[in-house]
Amino acid sequence: MAGRHQIAALSTLLQVGLFVLLLSAWSSGKPRGKCLGNKSCSPPRPPVVLIPGDLGNQLEAKLDKPSVVHYICYKKTDTFFTLWLNLELLVPVAIDCWIDNIRLIYNSTTHTTLSPPGVEIRVPGFGYTYPLEYLDPSKHSVGMYFFTIVQSLVDSGYTRDIDIKGAPYDWRKAPNEHKEYFLALQHMIEEMAEKAGERVVLIAHSMGNVYTLYFLNQQPQAWKDRYIKAFIAIGPPWAGVAKTLRVVISGDNDHIPVISPLKMRSQQRSAVSTTWLFPYVHSWPKDKVLVQTPTTNYTVLDYQRLFSDLGFEDGWLMRQDTEPLVFDLTPPGVAVHCLYGTGTKTPESFRYSDKFPDVEPEVLYGEGDGTVNLRSAIQCGQWAGKQKQPVTLKELPGSEHVNLLLNATTVAYIKSVLFSP
Repeated sequence: MAGRHQIAALSTLLQVGLFVLLLSAWSSGKPRGKCLGNKSCSPPRPPVVLIPGDLGNQLEAKLDKPSVVHYICYKKTDTFFTLWLNLELLVPVAIDCWIDNIRLIYNSTTHTTLSPPGVEIRVPGFGYTYPLEYLDPSKHSVGMYFFTIVQSLVDSGYTRDIDIKGAPYDWRKAPNEHKEYFLALQHMIEEMAEKAGERVVLIAHSMGNVYTLYFLNQQPQAWKDRYIKAFIAIGPPWAGVAKTLRVVISGDNDHIPVISPLKMRSQQRSAVSTTWLFPYVHSWPKDKVLVQTPTTNYTVLDYQRLFSDLGFEDGWLMRQDTEPLVFDLTPPGVAVHCLYGTGTKTPESFRYSDKFPDVEPEVLYGEGDGTVNLRSAIQCGQWAGKQKQPVTLKELPGSEHVNLLLNATTVAYIKSVLFSP
């Protein structure tokens, strides 16, 4: 009998002791969650993968060329050097060397692209954030890209290259030439999720969103349910952007005043991703004149004729290669957060003189973020009700395309997604 009383007393004592320990932990103010190797505990948070847009990460080159376009150009280098963004190369004369190195050569038989003879291009730092925090390795302010978001998350407890990683790629090409990249992205997401015990949040900007949509559309739903918590799409050009028409027709100097747009045109035409982002017929009015000349009007139905009139037949082949990749805008099958800018004059159509196409056009503007037209950015809204996962649209008035990444509201919104249950 006494033994029973002793056991009961001991059980009560253990329960009281356990309660006291729990109460002590709760009142200590220490966050509860997964304990790391250093024995400190932190609340669980989803890993983050960043997918940049067009021009959105560094590229490096190594040369052993049979010839050069100018005597000042390097013909051979012993090591890789920064090709993008390298401000020293974006000046008169030197720009000729840069264009000849970064251009692509389209093979109309294989429907693939290659670098010029003797030029090897690589994408540095897959899995790291540095190639897309600053496009210029010297961290010049004009090249700041994802830095604000990364640093804000680091300040909130994330660790660069551990639970926040970058997924840079060769943005000159479209997804159909990036099979190895998408396999690497898939494996990185799986490893990060398994290590953290939390599903991954994908954060993309600009063209990176269309890349991400293509990637998610290739994955089984079971894989997405297991590994992806959410997809945050910033400045997404779901239905293409009108600006790309001008880039192909007469070139765009990217606001570099000492460089002629026509000088840039040959390189810009060679980037397959440019024609991939032409406006899409499913979202743009079929009768809207996008390009006007004294003799011809071009709409979304007239691309083949446009390329023919430009003498750029490969452009039509590039468009045919890439248009089907995400044409249907199939829902991604994950929770989506669409953040888009409004209130900035955005190129919507172009009017050329009789010197077409070798002249800068008159630009007619519409609504958007300065780069992505509003009608394109909000196409994600059609996914609501077509997938079981939620779709949220967030307008950011007055936010320019790249400045969306610097916007305090953007950063706060990202944190709300990351730290929500």
